[in-house]
Amino acid sequence: MGCWKNKRTLLYILKIMNYESETSRSKHLLEKYCVGIGMDVGYGGQKITESAWAFDMPQPYTNVGGDAQQLRGDCRRFDFICDNALDYIYSSHVLEDFRYNELIDIIKEWRRILKPNGFIVTNCPNQQVFLAHCAATGQGTNDAHKEQDFSLLNFNEKVLKFTGDWETVFEYDNFKPYSWLQVIKKINI
Repeated sequence: MGCWKNKRTLLYILKIMNYESETSRSKHLLEKYCVGIGMDVGYGGQKITESAWAFDMPQPYTNVGGDAQQLRGDCRRFDFICDNALDYIYSSHVLEDFRYNELIDIIKEWRRILKPNGFIVTNCPNQQVFLAHCAATGQGTNDAHKEQDFSLLNFNEKVLKFTGDWETVFEYDNFKPYSWLQVIKKINI
C-alpha cells in the first residue's frame, strides 16, 4: 500500500490527494473472477466486490474506503473456514509482506479453503519496480515488504510451484505503476 512509513501521514495524504487504492486501479481487470462466495484478504477499506467478505488484521494497516470489515485475524490460518468452501480469495498488496517460505504455507492454506476450480486473485508489487517508483517520486519505501526480489516470476518459481496444481487464468506482469496481477484456478487431480 504505497511507500509511506507513517500511517497518520499516509491517511492525511490519501485524504488530500483523493487517493486511488490498489484495488480500484485493477478492479476492472480482476472483479470478474470474484464471483460467488469469496473473501477480500487485507481489504484495506475497499472490497473488490460488494459481496466479498472483508478480512483484515485486527488493526488494519490502512483504510482507503468505506466498506465495513466483517472478519479479523491472520491470513496465514483460516481454521474457522471449512475445506473447499470459497469460490475465490482476492488479495491486493498483502503477499509481499511475507517471506517466500511463509508464502508457501499461506497459499497452501488458501488452497485448502477454495472449492475445486476456485480462484486466487492477486495484485502485488514488483519490489524492484516499486523501489524505483518510490525513488522517482521522492517517497520512502515500505518496510513491511520482506523479499527484495519479489516479482511475479519469483512468486511463481519460489512459491506457487510448491503449493499444488494450478491453472494460470490471467497474468499481467507490468501493471502500472509498479504491480503485477495474477489469477490462478485450483485444479484437483
